[in-house]
Amino acid sequence: MRIAMIGTGYVGLVSGACFSDFGHDVVCVDKDARKIDALHQGVMPIFEPGLDRLVESNVRGGRLSFTTDLAEGVAGADAVFIAVGTPSRRGDGHADLSYVFGATEEIARALTGPAVVVTKSTVPVGTGDEVERIIRETAPEAKAWVVSNPEFLREGAAIDDFKRPDRIVVGTEDEEAAEVMREIYRPLYLNKAPLLFTSRRTAELIKYAANAFLATKITFINEIADLCEAVGAEVQDVARGIGLDNRIGAKFLHAGPGYGGSCFPKDTLALLKTAEDHQSPLRIVESVVAVNDARKRAMGRKVIQALDGDVRGKTVALLGLTFKPNTDDMRDAPSISIVQALEDAGAIVRGYDPEGVEQARPLMRNVAFADSPYAAADGADAVVLVTEWDVLRALDLPRLAAAMADTVFVDLRNVYPPEEVEEAGLRWFGVGRAPRG
Repeated sequence: MRIAMIGTGYVGLVSGACFSDFGHDVVCVDKDARKIDALHQGVMPIFEPGLDRLVESNVRGGRLSFTTDLAEGVAGADAVFIAVGTPSRRGDGHADLSYVFGATEEIARALTGPAVVVTKSTVPVGTGDEVERIIRETAPEAKAWVVSNPEFLREGAAIDDFKRPDRIVVGTEDEEAAEVMREIYRPLYLNKAPLLFTSRRTAELIKYAANAFLATKITFINEIADLCEAVGAEVQDVARGIGLDNRIGAKFLHAGPGYGGSCFPKDTLALLKTAEDHQSPLRIVESVVAVNDARKRAMGRKVIQALDGDVRGKTVALLGLTFKPNTDDMRDAPSISIVQALEDAGAIVRGYDPEGVEQARPLMRNVAFADSPYAAADGADAVVLVTEWDVLRALDLPRLAAAMADTVFVDLRNVYPPEEVEEAGLRWFGVGRAPRG
């Protein structure tokens, strides 16, 4: 199959590279000439484990190419995937669909034969209807079917998620379009990946509903963590105790500083906007958004309390800045709110992250960035573990303690046993666990 992927951001580049690895002929299109030039040189615009090798091998094999010329990329394609950004629109939280609709017009003018136009971007319910309308008005003679095929990729594990998916959702009621999508995903049949066909609007809603539910699980266990601290219980044992129930499941029950990233924050807001527009309020999701926003700010207060309520003139080192490990994504990362709270209280903040520093710099202009966790901790009054990167899971705690001016260690991910931290001469503060005597 010949596939055109419009957009070389996170979803577009990973999807395009994986499709080409299946043996399809894929052209990735982007208007950003600098990004395309970098890709031609093997330089990835994002950090995703294994992506550089996957791209390089398929470019070398002649199955994957890059261009800024959309007409060239779309010409002769069996399927055209729209994988452009849908950020939250400033002011109302609705998904900004201008990039989707702009790409649709260009695709319509560039079609040279029958093709399936697939919305891979996360879009509100009804977007496919508008995409179809734009194509019909722009190119009345074009034979095109509009399909919804939402992505379910976790940053840091996207390639494995694409090749070994829990499910593949395809929204179409047209059998010709369905047959094209079956052929595109045929290489996954050996893995017995469920191919779920639904109506287009149902597929669009599945993506938002899934992300809102996962965000709810995260927020639920974070509130339980606060209760654990208040009553002297252990949140990790509570999570395990409820997660062993197959009806609940253990995933997304790790207490921490709140969710962030490119999906959950904007998708929950977009879902709320859709619900509001249709007079069908989602009170649970409203609470999830409010609680998560408050939690990120509360983590800054937790650090301040660990330093006896006063951080003015004190140095705090944050270890891990991205919203999760194995990505350089800083969008809505909890570290941003923590830094703001600490700086507002007069603290001097240092930061370390294995991959996210360049993305963090414009968001944390007063933070001094270090090239190692020990350099960040040198002379610090407190060290705060914010993101559980592998490199931060096995720190030399005695070395860390020796470098610090004071002994406060705040573990916002509950990576380290309190006893191990205290044996190293540090004072341990965690999340959702009984206070230490």
